[in-house]
Amino acid sequence: MDRAAPSRPAQGILWMVATGALFIAVTAVVKHAAQDLPAAEAAFLRYLLGIFLLLPLGRSLIGARMPARDVALFAGRGVAHTLAVILWFYAMTQIPIAEVTAMNYLNPVYVTLGAALFLGERLALPRIMAVVMALLGVVVILRPGFREVETGHVAMLATAVLFGVSYLMAKPLSGRHSAQMVVAMLSIWVTLGLAPFAIAVWVTPSIADLGWMLLVAIFATAGHYTMTRAFEAAPVSVTQPVTFLQMVWAVLLGWALFNEPPDGFVIFGAAIIIASVSFIAWREARLKRQVTPPSPAAKY
Repeated sequence: MDRAAPSRPAQGILWMVATGALFIAVTAVVKHAAQDLPAAEAAFLRYLLGIFLLLPLGRSLIGARMPARDVALFAGRGVAHTLAVILWFYAMTQIPIAEVTAMNYLNPVYVTLGAALFLGERLALPRIMAVVMALLGVVVILRPGFREVETGHVAMLATAVLFGVSYLMAKPLSGRHSAQMVVAMLSIWVTLGLAPFAIAVWVTPSIADLGWMLLVAIFATAGHYTMTRAFEAAPVSVTQPVTFLQMVWAVLLGWALFNEPPDGFVIFGAAIIIASVSFIAWREARLKRQVTPPSPAAKY
């Protein structure tokens, strides 16, 4: 039987603030430390080390029983997330942090489309217009024909789609299982999924590489947990605005630490996407659907 989600707005906001801080920390460390490792290997090390952080939950995981439908959902989510994480790690080494963050805001847009295509949600004209505006924001960011669209941009477009798929699978799971279980199962499935990709491109990591990836694992695992707690505590309409602070931190971080000066087109495009996502979240809250995830839904 599904557990009814309590409504605790203040807690939901605090959990989402913590989530944003942790995911920006992940972004900074990956940008700094993952340049010398293949993307698949860096992602594998992050998840492998993250599993060790979950060992205290081992007994409860081993004793857990779940229906076949949830096993299938966890496995399917692991496949989508595996591909998304590889592409995200690659994009982080290729394009500025602000562009990665801005394009991450597309996740709710793809979830909206996915809910219409696969969950039977009615896609009314206002939501269609919001989706179109969000895609226009992507065009503003990429400016095809006026500058080179890099492989990192293409990777981020695919990443947002795959993280959207992961969210659609995670939402029902978070209603039936604890935050610890959802995070742990994701880590296990993605580690298994990343292993063959990492082996194919393996480069012996240094002690420093392992240390940085352990730090990424700590921040990201904690971020997974706090985001799941935010899902449990409050509706999207409450937590949505908090996530937009990540764009501010990303611009400042890229400027201060990585010599990536603010790009007016990226900021403008991100503002268009954010406005579109905000409208979608507000409308769904009014209609009490609440399918769209907080932005970004990415769980690195």
